[in-house]
Amino acid sequence: MSAPKICVVGSSNIDLIAKIPRLPKMGETLEGRYFHMSCGGKGANQAVMAGKLGAQVSIVTKVGQDHLGEIIKKNYGEMGVDSRYIFTTADTSSGVAPILVDDEGRNLLVYIPGANMLLSPEDVDRAAERIASAEVLICQLEIPLESSQRALQIGRENKVRTILNPAPGRSLGRELLELCDVVAPNETETEIITGLPVDTEDQIAVAGRRLREMGCKVVIITLGHRGAMLVSEERTVRFPAVKTEAVDTTGAGDAFIGSFAYFLAQGKPLEESVRRANSIAAHSVAKVGTQVSFPWSHEIVDLLR
Repeated sequence: MSAPKICVVGSSNIDLIAKIPRLPKMGETLEGRYFHMSCGGKGANQAVMAGKLGAQVSIVTKVGQDHLGEIIKKNYGEMGVDSRYIFTTADTSSGVAPILVDDEGRNLLVYIPGANMLLSPEDVDRAAERIASAEVLICQLEIPLESSQRALQIGRENKVRTILNPAPGRSLGRELLELCDVVAPNETETEIITGLPVDTEDQIAVAGRRLREMGCKVVIITLGHRGAMLVSEERTVRFPAVKTEAVDTTGAGDAFIGSFAYFLAQGKPLEESVRRANSIAAHSVAKVGTQVSFPWSHEIVDLLR
């Protein structure tokens, strides 16, 4: 079987991760356990996750003309992600994300988008051929909304299956949601987009159905340690979380999206793709970091089989 083709239009960052015993109080100086720097950003994470499983992945992104940008480009090369549509700018720095992670695996994250917010619809148009040739397109909202929308338009026009991870959460219109085959928010993003509460399982299902009414075909709501919920025209299915000892939950949602896209591009049924992605996301929280915690295909042979 040939490797499925996935295109990701989205963000690239450098993650600056500090491991600490607990989250600090306002104004408190807290001694950390250690520091780790790695490549991140939702677009990058999702691309690398799909690539680690065996997909042929292309990234459409923008970085600064700085040392961090060079690190990002080198990482894509090492991960086997096609980097011919990495654009650069001298107008601002590459994106960075300082992250605090406590002993319970909880995290606080500050996102400084930098060059990501200069990825324009015109840049996306330059990558139109690569988007059109993909089997699955993934977009998020860590780049300008109009750029994500342009990518989704190109995907829809060329019958590419489109996935939107609407993070960070914001109000979204029908014009954009109708371009999405799958919308995959977490609980907080679901609440922001729909304006509905998501405290109980029934409320989450109602919010998922509301998202479908707003224009998208399929909704997958990721629920962290509670698993995920699939809301489609045919059914609503709750997927319990796979039990694991969480060391760092950073990037688990991206591991889910990237692996879900891979299985979908492989032709796996929707529910099976969600179930497998749910397991891989749980696997990723057992290590510190984002991309470095994502498993390679040979590490999860039983699951892939």
